[in-house]
Amino acid sequence: MPIKRLDGRHNKQHFEIQSSGKLRPHITFYILLCLLMFPLLGCDILPSVTVNITPATSPSNGTQLNVWNKVATGVEVRHEDWKIPGGDDDTVTIVRFDLHKIKLSVGYQPGQPLSMNDWTQLEHPLAIINGGYFDQQFNATALVVSNGKVSGKSYTGFGGMLSVDTCGSISLRSLRQQPYDPNSEQLEQATQSSPVLMLGGKRTQFSADASQTRRSVVAMDKQGHLLFIVSPNQVFSLDQLADQLVSTELSISTGLNLDGGASTGLYVNGGGSHITIDSLAKLPLVIIVKAR
Repeated sequence: MPIKRLDGRHNKQHFEIQSSGKLRPHITFYILLCLLMFPLLGCDILPSVTVNITPATSPSNGTQLNVWNKVATGVEVRHEDWKIPGGDDDTVTIVRFDLHKIKLSVGYQPGQPLSMNDWTQLEHPLAIINGGYFDQQFNATALVVSNGKVSGKSYTGFGGMLSVDTCGSISLRSLRQQPYDPNSEQLEQATQSSPVLMLGGKRTQFSADASQTRRSVVAMDKQGHLLFIVSPNQVFSLDQLADQLVSTELSISTGLNLDGGASTGLYVNGGGSHITIDSLAKLPLVIIVKAR
């Protein structure tokens, strides 16, 4: 029963068996075994497996998606896989804070930006995220209040503000719905940004270009928790980001876009659990969380 190898023009192995009778079972077995062995011998017995790890994201050490993990008193972390319709996806990191267990401040060094690592060395926070927009001279483009010191001018008719008043109460609001009044408000901390992505549990409407870049968001959920949300890769436009916020199980009431792109950065120090998503640019403005 001669076996003749035929032409392999398509990089496959073809065999022809010439016989007037039926194949015996044990011969069939050997032929099948040969067919299985030839491809494996060509690739060192076992095929190689490639695991892609996003460089900007700290390894989650096998942490399950869509599960809250307590990393410190009043601090929980969650990872979710967000996808755009028919396109790319990103592993998004969400940090949730119990406002009764933490205190919030705004770090601001106009003209003297720091890397995310330098900010963490300076402040020793539980968590830190980039703040609002700044210009090429590293001055904030809107109102900033850092430890009671007021800088810049408030956005009017657009944008939103994360703030802490003199009683320590943290709020996140739309400046169109509730404008800032310097005559009646006494704030200890504040940073402003734009656009507001969600308000009253609903997606807002805004004008934005369709560019896809790194994203960072500060939000409040319907239970009164503060959330930091970071997408470290160039996947979402602002419209796509807003759609994702609505579709998640995070129960978001208000969501404010922060200065994304190269400014996007997040650090969480949960004792034995550390998350570092480094910004690509130095930052004059950050939001800092410490234990109360």
